[in-house]
Amino acid sequence: MTKEIWLNIPVKNIEKSKAFFTALGYAFTSKHDNAVMAALIIGSNKFPVMLFEESVFKSFIQTEITDTKKSSELLISLDAESREEVDEFAKKVLAAGGTIYAPPAENQGWMYGFAFIDLDGHRWNVLHMDYNKLGK
Repeated sequence: MTKEIWLNIPVKNIEKSKAFFTALGYAFTSKHDNAVMAALIIGSNKFPVMLFEESVFKSFIQTEITDTKKSSELLISLDAESREEVDEFAKKVLAAGGTIYAPPAENQGWMYGFAFIDLDGHRWNVLHMDYNKLGK
């Protein structure tokens, strides 16, 4: 049965992507670190997001890579502990060179978050979910 899951995404430049995510406060494992790939570790469960240079990624998928300027294939969501953490993370994204396309705001009465685009056009959102307000 499945032991682990990884998210694999293409990047144009491994070193620039590593610098971007390091500026956001994330770490990488040296186990999968070389000139064409890196393993970004997210959350308390240590979920690995594998960053692959586009040429390597393309060899895996054997098709074209989504043009992130025209469309999105996925939205990656990150959990935040508080509204303040959401706001601080938004500041880090801007300082690291990311683009915020939905500024921090309340959504559906029980979520507070924002959405951003990384250096390679992948879309992410950061959410604080107040389950006490869910369904009210």
